[in-house]
Amino acid sequence: MNLQGKKILIVDDDFDYLFQLKFQITQWGCEVITAENQREAEIILENLKPDLAILDLMMESEDSGFVLSYKIKKKYPDVPVIIATAVSAETGMHFGISTDNDRKWIKADIYLEKGIRPEQLKMEIIKLLQ
Repeated sequence: MNLQGKKILIVDDDFDYLFQLKFQITQWGCEVITAENQREAEIILENLKPDLAILDLMMESEDSGFVLSYKIKKKYPDVPVIIATAVSAETGMHFGISTDNDRKWIKADIYLEKGIRPEQLKMEIIKLLQ
């Protein structure tokens, strides 16, 4: 699948991670829109429907990524959402979407720990956009 021209929204409060991810995904031909927090992303989403969103979990609050994912799915149910986080490494808390119960309250299509290899991320994005 060609990712050329796909609009990818990336939301993360870690500027370095945001820059690196934007650079990588732009190399695949995608148009990347970034936000540094939940509120900024909500403003962007008022006028833009991305093809896919990649969200950090802990931003201005510990559950910002979950809240933002819920809002995206409510407004644009067909937009795939990836939550990419380092929450397990930072706090020892573990989340996932492997059970029906998890998927009921975590409104994301994929849950990834940060540190994912670019090739693996690209493969996940392609799967979600098919």
